[in-house]
Amino acid sequence: MRRLCYNFRLPLRLYNTLSGKVEEFAPAADNTVRMYACGPTVYDYGHIGNFRTFVAVDILRRFLRQSGFKLQHVMNITDVDDKIIRNAARDKKTVQEYTRKYEEAFLEDMGSLNIERPEKLVRATEHIQEMAEFIAELEKKRIAYRTEDGSYYFRIAKFPEYGKLSKKDFAGMEDGARVDVDEYEKDSARDFALWKAPKEGEAFWESPIGPGRPGWHIECSVMSMKYLGDSFDLHAGGEDLTFPHHENEIAQSESLTGKIFSRHWMHVRFLLVEGEKMSKSLGNFYTLRDLLIKGHKPSAIRFLLTSVPYRKQLNFTFAGLEQGAKSVERLRTFDARIRMSQLPAGTNPSAQEAAAKAKSEMRAGMEDDLNTAYASAAIFDMVREANILADRGELREGDKTPLLEALHQFDEIFAVLKDDDAEKMKAAMEWARSHGILKESDIPADAISDADVNRLIEERNAAKKARDFARSDAIRKQLADAGILVEDTKDGIRWKRK
Repeated sequence: MRRLCYNFRLPLRLYNTLSGKVEEFAPAADNTVRMYACGPTVYDYGHIGNFRTFVAVDILRRFLRQSGFKLQHVMNITDVDDKIIRNAARDKKTVQEYTRKYEEAFLEDMGSLNIERPEKLVRATEHIQEMAEFIAELEKKRIAYRTEDGSYYFRIAKFPEYGKLSKKDFAGMEDGARVDVDEYEKDSARDFALWKAPKEGEAFWESPIGPGRPGWHIECSVMSMKYLGDSFDLHAGGEDLTFPHHENEIAQSESLTGKIFSRHWMHVRFLLVEGEKMSKSLGNFYTLRDLLIKGHKPSAIRFLLTSVPYRKQLNFTFAGLEQGAKSVERLRTFDARIRMSQLPAGTNPSAQEAAAKAKSEMRAGMEDDLNTAYASAAIFDMVREANILADRGELREGDKTPLLEALHQFDEIFAVLKDDDAEKMKAAMEWARSHGILKESDIPADAISDADVNRLIEERNAAKKARDFARSDAIRKQLADAGILVEDTKDGIRWKRK
């Protein structure tokens, strides 16, 4: 279906962690939203907690685009940190060799969940020299200092506003009150690392400030400002990044430029799994690939991740996944029913009103701090009312367009209508087999793509017209064995997956 132009005028109201308030959000200049979102650290496969944040950012960018804004969205790939360097050395690989497979897996997982790629995807290792130059400028301003071993630190005492994002008060904190995870000598226990001198056997980069590697926080300041400017509209990430990562980004960036770094900060809440904090020790730690291999549809996972607004805690349960799959199937069935129905001419005011109400309420929900639960409820209310009218034989041909437009408005944001789950799940299983996680026999031999389903249905239609009922019945059984339910209706053939 063609992209619709909605011409909405009401403002988006979005919670700003910096101010602690829900505020009207709009780009500072022209019609382009300049936003930066912290991406993955590619030392392992992404888990569902990671993907709650990435899906929430995807919801935001889709809604902004639907609202008529252009996007300049930058996301980093953290492909160098202490853990990556240790693991690469352990496996006798270069940093790039070690991280490559995890970066590729992450991008594949994004595709599985229909997460759009940002306009700019940037790697930390490709900006090392710029990070070193940034640090050198901070040293010139006496905001950064070099320790005896060649490491560099940021002087927190030089930035009086430190803590303004996380609302932490450091004024009375004495040196040594907070234990830093790095092992280098520094002037104050509160100061954070900008550059770490290499230890024996560790990977390092040559730079204008000496050999070493960047600290975690510096990469996001350098890359966001390179591609978005000294000040930009919005910075997003998981709630765990508020402190110290985002707090440190603000301190080093604003100390260098004297300008507001990001005007708006969006943070996504953690999720629970079956009511508990996700943990490997509890056995409730799941990567996206774990769930796909267990037979859960990516569309159901995405739907569940959007079922609770991003600032509220989501309890991720397997019962919720099953309900998510049913909800997605209900939408797909409704979409097929409306498209294929042969209806009398005219319109039904009740259907027209239901579609208009759904469009308005979806919009109102999304404008209210991305209230995905409210927006989702609006579309299901419309589906229920339209199905009742259809069952009574009261829908008309002129009702199709507004109903489908409302459904399309929903799917531009939630992105679950396209039925390509089987292909994605099969790909995940084939990956698991190739990595020794599954046996060849564990991959369903009856997995079948949408294209194959449509081809077989065409063959079945041809067989029926030729009165070759044996072939027609055989195809129907083949589809049924593959989990495809075929229904002959007066409006034509419908099919869906079990």
